[in-house]
Amino acid sequence: MKLIRLPRSKIELGLPLPWSVRDQYGNLLLAIGRSIDTDRQLDHLLRLGAFVDRSEVVATPNILLRDALIPDGAVSLMALWDQAPDCLQTLLTYPERKANFATQVEALAIHLIELHDVNPDFSIYRAVRQEQYKASNYGHAHCVHTATLCILLGRHLQWPRQRLMSLVKAALTMNMTILKSQSKMALQDDPLSTAQRLEILGHPQQSVALLEQLGVQDGQWLRAVAQHHEHQDGSGYPAGCTEIDEMANVLHVCDVFMAKISPRILRPALSPQEATRQLYREDSGGPIATALIKTFGIYPPGDFVQLASGELGIVVERTANAKAPIVAVITDELEQSVTSTVRRDTRQAGHAVVGVASDKAMLARLLPERLYGFSIALPSRLPFAGFLVD
Repeated sequence: MKLIRLPRSKIELGLPLPWSVRDQYGNLLLAIGRSIDTDRQLDHLLRLGAFVDRSEVVATPNILLRDALIPDGAVSLMALWDQAPDCLQTLLTYPERKANFATQVEALAIHLIELHDVNPDFSIYRAVRQEQYKASNYGHAHCVHTATLCILLGRHLQWPRQRLMSLVKAALTMNMTILKSQSKMALQDDPLSTAQRLEILGHPQQSVALLEQLGVQDGQWLRAVAQHHEHQDGSGYPAGCTEIDEMANVLHVCDVFMAKISPRILRPALSPQEATRQLYREDSGGPIATALIKTFGIYPPGDFVQLASGELGIVVERTANAKAPIVAVITDELEQSVTSTVRRDTRQAGHAVVGVASDKAMLARLLPERLYGFSIALPSRLPFAGFLVD
């Protein structure tokens, strides 16, 4: 049984339901032919989580009603984000064999920006919750997640589209000469060897040289890749320069922050809160780090938190208050798992966030569909569709 979320707009009060309505586990809530008569009943049903079996929708005689729920071009936002690292791996494997390489990188950058703009909070969720990504593909996933933060920060800084595009393309290609090594390093439980350290030190220049060979002429893109490990105090590499391009600084901040919250064999991931404290300290409270922290949130989507009510939940949406997000609770006040997913506005004192939950064992099988829904209609034009895994 494949379930898709039933939106409020597709339920007409007082009319027989054309499908059975189920919870997220497939349990029957209302049988086909039953009706919902009041807004109060509808609100209660939606709080429980209203889903329908896709096969029932497909079989609906009313074509207009069926197409309204499953429109042409409707795909899973979750699946597209899951496929993004594979898309990047396909593109960056033997890049010299790719026709119009720069154009294809731009197409992937456009694709990621479009996915981000559908639901920015969900794009952050995917960057924070990384259980779905294999360590063997760490390098490609890291570049995609860094690009996600770059989009978030570029939007916050109100950069024009072309400047944002150059930043995202730099994020996708900054490590293209060491991607295989990065994945191996993420899996090894020994300290880096001298050869690995030398490879890391040389990768910015080597990546720029390869990009130029592949026909990239965008100076901002190339400069950001060249300088994304430089520091204004001269302690960075490979050149030890002190005059750092702003775009390179943004890329550096996003790259470092993403690395801090990503798990490795040698060390666990830092919490977003500890990562922001370190980043702010390392950047001496600079404007870029401050902007990232402000737009990312103190408790970002994907964070596992405890509420004043005693409930545990996952942050799913930011608010204007960085300390008070919207949380989808997954336990009751006694920390017992619940089947219905209710959202709490933590700006209310009774549901305020009181801290980060430490025991993440119950998150192992938590699907994002439970928190965000199953089917989201995306723009019909998907510029990178040729690389998507069916």
